[in-house]
Amino acid sequence: MAVVVGVDGSGSRTAIAMAAREAHYRGAPLIVVQAYNGEHVLEPPAIRSGSAERTAEDERADAESRLRDAVRDALGELADGVEVRAVLGLAGRKIVETAHKVNAQLIVLPSRGSTSMLLGTVSQYVLRKAPCPVLVVPVGPSCS
Repeated sequence: MAVVVGVDGSGSRTAIAMAAREAHYRGAPLIVVQAYNGEHVLEPPAIRSGSAERTAEDERADAESRLRDAVRDALGELADGVEVRAVLGLAGRKIVETAHKVNAQLIVLPSRGSTSMLLGTVSQYVLRKAPCPVLVVPVGPSCS
């Protein structure tokens, strides 16, 4: 059983830190998930920018590298014990699929921003489909 945190960029640092605390309290591993869409791979060759063709593996490696950087930014040296998963597909679905696969105890998500009380489409999807409790973490200085 694990704690899964979905990362999207906005508010991700706060959500990763909160998820790490929850994982520590629960004695559970932390899995950080970020979905990417693979757009750069799917573009026709005439539209692609840059001189080299990008493969699906290049896209996954880039997404995973950015994800590792975000985890390291949020957790510092504690980042080494965190599993990161960059997955191709729709964020909500991939977060829920990961939670099912690892028998998650908790899913942690960042909120849309500090000024919005509304949930985004990913949060709404996860809240409807999650196999476990979901914690949506507000962004702001009081949660750091």
